[in-house]
Amino acid sequence: MVAQVTKIDIGIEESKRKEIAGGLSRLLADTYTLYLKTHNFHWNVTGPMFQTLHLMFETQYTELAIAVDLIAERIRSLGFPAPATYSEYAKLSSIEETPGVPKAEDMIRLLVAGQEAVARTARSVFPIADSASDEPTADLLTQRLQIHEKTAWMLRSLLEE
Repeated sequence: MVAQVTKIDIGIEESKRKEIAGGLSRLLADTYTLYLKTHNFHWNVTGPMFQTLHLMFETQYTELAIAVDLIAERIRSLGFPAPATYSEYAKLSSIEETPGVPKAEDMIRLLVAGQEAVARTARSVFPIADSASDEPTADLLTQRLQIHEKTAWMLRSLLEE
């Protein structure tokens, strides 16, 4: 006997759910790419700010690891598969990989740019979710925006003299 898939009837039409899931897939790709970059910098940072940055980057990549799960689970709740491969993320992400090991100050600049990129992606999905009255996605996006904007500010503060 073949199991039947139950139709999703959560008050958001399939085409809207698909559009939202597509935006969330881009957000997931950006978040995962930023997670990898932040973890890389945590492992490879050197210099006089080592201890501060090593711990700060760890806090940031831990938060991003939790975020990827929340975003992927929201995509699944909408009835679509969450992208989960490096090749999919490379196609979907607006964040470039960083080859080599940059200097600590450059790491900070790159992470500011990454945090801001994720915020822009989250903000671009918001009107789609809002127009579909998708409050759970809007709530997730609001939380992500608050975190990424605050983290970008904290990182930028390290660069001020």
